[in-house]
Amino acid sequence: MMIMAEYEITVPQNVTVTVTKNDVAVKGKLGEIKRSFKLERVKANQSGETLTLKIEDAKTQEKANLGSIASHIKNMIDGVERGHKYMLKILYKHFPINVSIEKDRVVIKNFAGEKKPRFAKIVGASKVVLKGDIIEIDGKDIEEVGQTAANIEQATRIRKKDIRIFQDGIFITKKSE
Repeated sequence: MMIMAEYEITVPQNVTVTVTKNDVAVKGKLGEIKRSFKLERVKANQSGETLTLKIEDAKTQEKANLGSIASHIKNMIDGVERGHKYMLKILYKHFPINVSIEKDRVVIKNFAGEKKPRFAKIVGASKVVLKGDIIEIDGKDIEEVGQTAANIEQATRIRKKDIRIFQDGIFITKKSE
């Protein structure tokens, strides 16, 4: 039985998508994102404002991979057009957490009264801004922004204690839509 997998992606007028052999480049008002995919059997056709990705005689796994590639390209288009934003909130009960931003990492001091600071890596070109007890992470690549937010959240994970009692930490509160 022949399975046909096809996805259509609408491309806004102010965004250009270039598909070469295994690379996809998306350019918009916020910049450019390039990414490599396994596109050996994928036929990409761009006509007007639609980009069509197609695999003929696709296996189930190839069909699933094509859906993932289409979602990645949609996220890239959203990133260069509007950008992605995560908001995190600093919460503590007793010991006030001090957060500062160095070159490529976030420094978390006095977490749960610890003397040793904790660090979280800022991935890629993500921009981290500290506004009181709220941390804002902006960027055009959703994977870099999301990984930076996850690194900050993971750095304040409490281990070997009851999390119902020890509720200190930095938590993701809002993601851009």
